[in-house]
Amino acid sequence: MCENCDYVKMLQSHNLDPTPLREAVFRSVGREHRPLAAVEIMAAVRRQMSINKVTLYRILDLLVEKGLVKRLSTGDRAFRYGMGENRHHPSHPHFFCTECGVMECLAPEFLPVDIKKCRSKGKWVIKHVDVRFEGICERCAKVDTE
Repeated sequence: MCENCDYVKMLQSHNLDPTPLREAVFRSVGREHRPLAAVEIMAAVRRQMSINKVTLYRILDLLVEKGLVKRLSTGDRAFRYGMGENRHHPSHPHFFCTECGVMECLAPEFLPVDIKKCRSKGKWVIKHVDVRFEGICERCAKVDTE
């Protein structure tokens, strides 16, 4: 869990009313050190309070629109959700296991990208960077060799 993030203040700073459901969804995303599928977020929120699928997706869409959460594409056609970039969560690549479907965050040093330099060299506006490696994770690779 990110000990540095104040989820209520972050919601308020993006002009969002910090309702209990919004806070629970946002906190569930921030609590993990890997991007989560919507079903995982729903399960985490449901341990605290009731939420339906439509409400969950509306909240996720709103958090993505405000830049608080990133929607990440995967090889299995399902999205994963992770914290949006901020001073505590720099842009970083991800690894997606094609066997078990788990997506992991990689350290920014795995693939350093100088966004400011990219912005200054081109005539485009970069709004989002998503770098994903695909392969077989260590746990699945061990199962295959046994």
